Amino acid sequence: MPNWVKLTVLAIAVVLGAELLLHRRAPPMAAAAPSPALVLPRLDGGTVDLSALRGKVVAVNFWATWCGPCRAEIPELARFWSEHRDRCFEVLGVAEESARADVQRFAAAIPYPILLDERAQELGPWNVSSYPHTFVVDAEGKIRRVFQGAVDRSDLEQAVLPLLPSACPRS
Repeated sequence: MPNWVKLTVLAIAVVLGAELLLHRRAPPMAAAAPSPALVLPRLDGGTVDLSALRGKVVAVNFWATWCGPCRAEIPELARFWSEHRDRCFEVLGVAEESARADVQRFAAAIPYPILLDERAQELGPWNVSSYPHTFVVDAEGKIRRVFQGAVDRSDLEQAVLPLLPSACPRS
């Protein structure tokens, strides 16, 4: 076997080993666990505190501008949000590991609130190890569903619709 093949195999093994060590975290949160605190600046100004959204079902979507699956799921999240926002439903897009200018470019086409976590400080408490990562938080502030990877409409409907009230008193 040529040396370059051996070196390539060794390099791949080292990279995979490093990935496993670096992304070793606690197991994903159990369903119905209280959500961690989330207080971040909105890209368009102001601050959002997840606890202030009690009474609403909230999809907290961690994403990055360089993440292909993240970009692919955003239009579906936006449509779902538009269809259900008057039923006590909110989506919070938490932009991670992305430059503010890049996030601003993407956010121009996103109708729901985009929060900026420039230092990726929220990843640990939420146990986010990859993007996209979406948490469905019920009206009482408990995590009811966790999606690792892009979420599709049917999965979102199954997770969110049963949690929505028949009428939203805050609408």
